[in-house]
Amino acid sequence: MATYPGKDIEREASCASCAACGQTTLAPAEAAAAAWEGPAARIVAVEPESPADDAGFTPGCYLTTVDGEPLRDIIDWRWLAADDVICVGYIDLDGEAGEVELEREPGERWGFEFDGVLFDSVKLCRNACVFCFMRQLPDGVRPSLVLRDDDFRLSFLSGTFVTLTNLKPEDEARIIEQHISPLRVSLHASEPELRRRMIGKHAAHGLASLDRLLAAGIEAHAQIVLMPGVNDGEALRETLEWAWERPGINGVGIVPLGFTKHQTALHESFTTPEAARGVIDVIAPFQQRARAERGTPWVFAADEFYVNAFGAATPAHIPPASDYGDYDMFEDGIGIVRSYVDEFEEVCENGLAARAAEALAARNLTARYIIGEAMQPFLDAMIAASPLAGRLVPLTVRNDYFGGNVNVTGLLTAQDIAPAIRKESGRNQASSEEEGSASSREQGSDGGRSNRASSAANGNVQWTFPQSEDCLSELECPAALPGQAEGNRQLFLLPSVIFNDNGVTLDDMTVQDIENAAGAPVSVVSCNPCDYLPEIIKLAQDEP
Repeated sequence: MATYPGKDIEREASCASCAACGQTTLAPAEAAAAAWEGPAARIVAVEPESPADDAGFTPGCYLTTVDGEPLRDIIDWRWLAADDVICVGYIDLDGEAGEVELEREPGERWGFEFDGVLFDSVKLCRNACVFCFMRQLPDGVRPSLVLRDDDFRLSFLSGTFVTLTNLKPEDEARIIEQHISPLRVSLHASEPELRRRMIGKHAAHGLASLDRLLAAGIEAHAQIVLMPGVNDGEALRETLEWAWERPGINGVGIVPLGFTKHQTALHESFTTPEAARGVIDVIAPFQQRARAERGTPWVFAADEFYVNAFGAATPAHIPPASDYGDYDMFEDGIGIVRSYVDEFEEVCENGLAARAAEALAARNLTARYIIGEAMQPFLDAMIAASPLAGRLVPLTVRNDYFGGNVNVTGLLTAQDIAPAIRKESGRNQASSEEEGSASSREQGSDGGRSNRASSAANGNVQWTFPQSEDCLSELECPAALPGQAEGNRQLFLLPSVIFNDNGVTLDDMTVQDIENAAGAPVSVVSCNPCDYLPEIIKLAQDEP
């Protein structure tokens, strides 16, 4: 799944929410921009001593045109502002509109920083894909998670995939004129009727648009969401042959169907070793031909296929790093395992893993790194054979929030993470013992802690636990947990991929919320070994 450009999507969803609730309180510049007939680019920062600064622009102003042309997005800005003398239309902080000429030295920056990359509305999806993940989300999620964008500009700028089914002739003309390339295109199937059944009545329009763009020199990366018994097997071979005949398609990524428990139509993907290996076998001849003729595998199976096929032996079967090139399909789950395995081997060879293990041992610490079930089969085995054995212990968390076959770390939520940490830290046991002590005290006995507080009543935590799992007011861990040496303590580590740019999880929880609910301190660290091991060393050294 691609990472969405959060600022633009969040703003679009926020604007829709404000319109729905009738919010009308706006600053003069905002009100004038909202009333402007065309798009307006909000300025959030101005570089000192730049042409923008010299002209008197400040954060909160808007740009509306460049040389009389509307400014729809950052692509327009780069295209229209390429000269060293331009005339920009603006709206100032008082809401007044005007124009001013700007001039710069060759190579000098204009000095504007804008709020996001889109200055008009996000182009929305008009399809009815049977596998759409956004239609499978639970009720009550924040609006930005269910805003279904299908915007060719975000495809070019941020790597999201689009179907091209909503392209107008003027969109195609603009893509060709400004050479907005490469695009990332959702292909799924080439056979017209199968494609229509999968994504809806506009399917043919998308393929026709893609062919016209390819003929005009636009390049594309294609993606196939593979559904068992639908577009796999012979249908997949036909789709790959169709794509191979179009040299402008630089590569094809194949990702397995993802489904949640919040729907009833989908219940099967390529989770068995036999099913996953079947897909790998189908693409192997295409990869062999592509290596010989184009010097690249060209078609790539998502890491999930290899993990499901080979389990703990995945590192021995995942393709080499040379196959993945610049890892330009990384956000789609293609190449992540290879990159991680290579980095882990590197930190073991250069001594970083050993240094991290020594730093943890010096403080009697065990680092508990939160992961989704997708990584568990091979990561446990890798760590067990490394210097970090017994000191870096993954804490595998099942994704009950989404359910289905969702098992990647990046889609974990606080509602699943906090109880897992709570259980591992001994909080459940401590709470139960406290209740027993409280019962004894009622009979005149003394002992146990009596100062308790529910962390669900603090912060923004939006769920509750049974009384026996109520969070304690103090965040100390038990002296020893079952299976641990006396005095061994745990560091709970959350990979940064769990949080968005605003520092919240998919269920809108912050790090503090997770600490409150788990009853234990947590730390956010990076996602790859070369970065998170130095962070672990620093955390260990800072521990008393």
